[in-house]
Amino acid sequence: MAYTKIDDPTAYFQAKKYVGTGSSQAYTFDGNSDLQANFLWFKSTDLTQEHWLADSVRGTTKYLESNSNNAEATSASGLSSFDSNGFTFGSDIDRINGDGHNYVGWGWKAGTSFTNDASSTGIGTIDSAGSVNDTAGFSIISYTGTGSAATVAHGLNSKLSMYIVKNRTDNGEDWIVYHGANTSSPETDYLQLNSTAATGDSSGVWNDTAPTSSVFSVGTAGSTNGSSKNMIAYCFAEKQGYSKFESYTGNANADGTFIYTGFSPAYVMLKRTDTAGERWNIKDNKRDGSNQTDPVLTADSTGAEYDDSQMDLLSNGFKIRTSAVSTNASGGTYIYMAFAENPFVASNFNAATAR
Repeated sequence: MAYTKIDDPTAYFQAKKYVGTGSSQAYTFDGNSDLQANFLWFKSTDLTQEHWLADSVRGTTKYLESNSNNAEATSASGLSSFDSNGFTFGSDIDRINGDGHNYVGWGWKAGTSFTNDASSTGIGTIDSAGSVNDTAGFSIISYTGTGSAATVAHGLNSKLSMYIVKNRTDNGEDWIVYHGANTSSPETDYLQLNSTAATGDSSGVWNDTAPTSSVFSVGTAGSTNGSSKNMIAYCFAEKQGYSKFESYTGNANADGTFIYTGFSPAYVMLKRTDTAGERWNIKDNKRDGSNQTDPVLTADSTGAEYDDSQMDLLSNGFKIRTSAVSTNASGGTYIYMAFAENPFVASNFNAATAR
């Protein structure tokens, strides 16, 4: 039976449900462990507002929107600090802290400073820097595009399962997603986080080259490697009992597919990939209602959350509870990313004594 090396996932990922105040306010994560997150993603659950994505590599005043292809923007009164167990806002803003409005924040921990001089190390062909956490398989990587095919060091010691890249400089450049279970040749394909588009195929995105345990590849596309443009990449390597990046096939049955992850999920984001028009659906354990009543947000939309009986979060995975085409069309292909609330089997599990 599989076990984990991460007995307390709340040290590396947590969701936080909160009510805004409209004024400077600190919010604290409430998991088993303190979490000084390096990547924070916020969304109002009751307002039609853009998502707000911030990270410690770009700094507190810089944010991006997962639902748009806008360039990076600046707000001096939005996020004030990445705290030792939470985050603090300034006096702004309906997107993240409107008085009396409901929100959710998702936080991932990286934390170790990373710098790679490609010409000195021989790893990658262009320089990169950021924040990494090899235990949790997560890194935030900044680099400057060249416009020519290149490789970028991601700072982890495992082959990446998923990475999300954004051109920070230019308006009109989509968020580009690599997912290792997207197709049989995922290095030739891509998805767009800000779009309901199906899987696309372009050698300009990943240079038709799979990631390795040290680098990921980019082609000539402005979205992943625009010449002299500032780029950011959120990189994930799967860790047993903590994270999962896989796919499943729908069966159009309201008593639908069970997806085994090896942990009780705290967060699931999924997307149908074989046809256009379906959104990036997000569910988490803090907004989780009773089974069959699921508050859902969508990464590509400004919309408030809505109730949709999509899935149950279980002790060892999640089960689809709808025949809707967004999550369970007959023969439909879906990819997902999931992070744990609790591992199904802890690191000290002894199979011999458990029998």
